[in-house]
Amino acid sequence: MTSPLRSTLDFLLHDWLQAESLTARPRFADHSRETFDAVLDTCERIARGKYAPFNRIVDTEEPRTEPDGAGGLRVVLPACTHDARRAYADSGMLAAAQDYEQGGMQLPYLVDAAANVFFGCASISIGSNLLTTGNANAILAHGTPAQQQVFAANEFNGRWAGTMCLSEPQAGSSLSDIATRAEPDGEGFDADPLGPRYRLRGNKMWISAGEHELTENIVHLVLAKIPGPDGKLVPGVKGISLFIVPKQLVDAEGQLTGERNDIALAGLNHKLGWRGTTNTLLNFGEGKYPVRAEQGGGLDGAGAGAIGYRVGAPGEGLKCMFHMMNEARIAIGMAATALGLAGYYASLDYARQRLQGRPMGAGGKDAGAPQVALIAHADIKRMLLAQKSYCEGALALNLYCARLVDDGRTGDAQQAQDARLLLELLTPIAKSWPSENCLEANSLAIQIHGGYGYTRDFSVEQYWRDNRLNMIHEGTHGIQAMDLLGRKVLMQGGATLALLARRVRATAQAAAAVPPLALHAAQLGDALQQLLDVTQEAWAGGDAQQVLANAVPYLQAFGHVVLAWVWLDLALATLRSDAQLAQPASAGRLGAARYFFHYELPKIDAWLAVVRRCDSTCADMASEAF
Repeated sequence: MTSPLRSTLDFLLHDWLQAESLTARPRFADHSRETFDAVLDTCERIARGKYAPFNRIVDTEEPRTEPDGAGGLRVVLPACTHDARRAYADSGMLAAAQDYEQGGMQLPYLVDAAANVFFGCASISIGSNLLTTGNANAILAHGTPAQQQVFAANEFNGRWAGTMCLSEPQAGSSLSDIATRAEPDGEGFDADPLGPRYRLRGNKMWISAGEHELTENIVHLVLAKIPGPDGKLVPGVKGISLFIVPKQLVDAEGQLTGERNDIALAGLNHKLGWRGTTNTLLNFGEGKYPVRAEQGGGLDGAGAGAIGYRVGAPGEGLKCMFHMMNEARIAIGMAATALGLAGYYASLDYARQRLQGRPMGAGGKDAGAPQVALIAHADIKRMLLAQKSYCEGALALNLYCARLVDDGRTGDAQQAQDARLLLELLTPIAKSWPSENCLEANSLAIQIHGGYGYTRDFSVEQYWRDNRLNMIHEGTHGIQAMDLLGRKVLMQGGATLALLARRVRATAQAAAAVPPLALHAAQLGDALQQLLDVTQEAWAGGDAQQVLANAVPYLQAFGHVVLAWVWLDLALATLRSDAQLAQPASAGRLGAARYFFHYELPKIDAWLAVVRRCDSTCADMASEAF
């Protein structure tokens, strides 16, 4: 029997996004609907067998440390984590979207993203391989051929894992304040075949999968500052560079040398959720594992530094790292979506089986009548509809963004340019909207379970805990909001926002000609115009500090307009494929769209009102008044 998730993915991929049309492009010419289905079948099977049965185990048997025999610490994980990671790597999914020459399948990113949803629904803690792929992609984009061959290739083939090391205990999200140093390793530092060689010293925090023994090596991408001529670190972000810092040192052929780099695990962060994934504090160059100096090297001994190889030009670290960061943001949106869907399916199943209460009649409840299933009650249907509209809408949005990735890489010149611009604009929404609203879906899933939902007897409390991280992960709501309102909507003089507006209007125009959707089309048109007007009015005064004080309400309103557009387009596709709504899934999809327009889209009025008038309630609040 086809799972609800698989049915939804099939509709989104083929009835809505026309995934099979991508096979007309040379890069994907070897593929077909059959190969796409085979990839989904394989991933669903692995997720069911290696991930889902162990989701509770990795939550309760948290990572722990023990002495590594060399004066440091090692991480111990349950055996199921090793088995799941091995199964995922053996499936080829780490390199699924890469070139054949890199061991990949040249799969459309759209299909790759859809297939990975199975793992996120089954166990997000086990299934968090996103940093390895993102790390390798950043090296492919900015690294030298040797770095690509040694580091990226071994991440794609599953031998090695990858991380990104940005935050520091004293800096958090303020990357301009990082203090990790990278100094050239002697006079011949720029002659190393793996790239300019440096010694790094500093501390990094919140590093997901920063230490483990799932793979034979871990490739850290580390942001650090190169001292200026006076030996001092350059203030701000201009001095930041990016470095490959492997846990185990390697030679130019990618073979382990048998010597460990000077990277020490300082401890584990004990988290609310995602407990199966280690989250670490790492010390670089503290002398725990002193690295011998290369011949002619200028540094040696305790505290000399961990060896790292610069990626890209000096001072371009953020540019290089944000290639990975933007990819991770979309992946976090998908992770939030998967957790929301898992909670929705669990609460839907519970609502269908749990008998409780009796329906209200004209004379009240008939105590003698048999109990009915929870799903018979209107308020339960409200909570289920809310979850469905949030989670399936978020899934559609993230897959649309995945399709934009494919169009940006393989479309014709105009198509590629438009796709890249739209993706830039939608990335803050693709990350933030699911992480807020699918978390709310998880809360509603707990509510449907009643008191049981609050206990560990049911999975929905874990889904909520796991999902709470995603509002923080890879840039908080505040950061995404300021990026959207302060930069993205202003790009190219507003041309990017205008491009989105044209797409939204085209959908509204098509829906206006379909009687069941005409009212929603008018609502969407009004909402879009309100958003555009408020954007222009807010910036009319030119005071960035005043405008950005209400960036989060703007982000929320913008996201709801985008999701209303997505749902209207989904409704059109549903009626094209099943005009009579003969399939229950079609009626359900139309019901979720109607819910979103009736219950959710009207919320934008309140959000945009404070943006329009540049409300200063929050900005003017004196610190001592709290």
